[in-house]
Amino acid sequence: RHRALLGRIEAEYGVEKEVVAAVWGLESAYGTYRGDLPVLGSLATLAYEGRRGAFFEAELIAALKIVQGGHVERFAGSWAGASGHTQFMPSSWERFAVDFDGDGKKNLWGEDPADALASTANYLRHWGWTKGQPWGVEVVLPEGFDYDQTTERVVKPVGEWQAMGVRLVDGAALPDHGPGSILLPGGHRGAAFLIWPNFQVIERYNTADAYVVAIGSLSDRLAGGAAIEHGWPRELRALTLAERRELQELLGKAGFDPGGVDGRMGPKTVAAVKAFQKARGMVPDGYPSLEVLGLLR
Repeated sequence: RHRALLGRIEAEYGVEKEVVAAVWGLESAYGTYRGDLPVLGSLATLAYEGRRGAFFEAELIAALKIVQGGHVERFAGSWAGASGHTQFMPSSWERFAVDFDGDGKKNLWGEDPADALASTANYLRHWGWTKGQPWGVEVVLPEGFDYDQTTERVVKPVGEWQAMGVRLVDGAALPDHGPGSILLPGGHRGAAFLIWPNFQVIERYNTADAYVVAIGSLSDRLAGGAAIEHGWPRELRALTLAERRELQELLGKAGFDPGGVDGRMGPKTVAAVKAFQKARGMVPDGYPSLEVLGLLR
């Protein structure tokens, strides 16, 4: 139904229509659920609550400007103030929203998704989207692979990954879209991916690896590509925030510096988990599992 609109947006902003549609799908089920909480109330509450008071106060001011400009009639969204077809924060609206339908408003909230989808493409373009470059491809790793190489911080030419025995899931040679990294978002028991800089561009929307893989995989399927072949290790549930903090605290006490206790599984925490796994004779994939937490306890 929206093929022509998405095609015009792709031509204007250089972001594939399938990627824009995938963001729309994950953020609001293609506009069918855009949130029902009052944005101004949510942001005022979060600004008052205080944990990120300055951030949410700035978002509240930006939201008031949206209302002042007459861009929205029913300003409803999520509990944290994201709203519209592609769940923009008000500050993102200020920087990246466009009037694609030419009606004088940058309306991301109405039934017509044109402005929201074009604004999303504009957002991705701003952060460096490269048209024609995949977000990533699923790969298989050879026996004895050095899991210290599985991090976004290790970037190698495709030829080097090829020489190390990395292949596509069907055994074919790797496509060369420039230097990339190997990522194991579900640990060594899940799917492995060779990723390129467009992966980091999608991270600007949401930093969770699972989110980026979901956007990437859905966009591939919309373009006629294959599904991810290897499953996600669903039996290894994600740690709660309290458990992630405990993991970091215990890693530090055990002599493996996680870079602080904030509940975020960043590169330093992943490196600390890898070092602990090596010390225990485990596969050092850096995955913060319940098993690792249990051993630290």
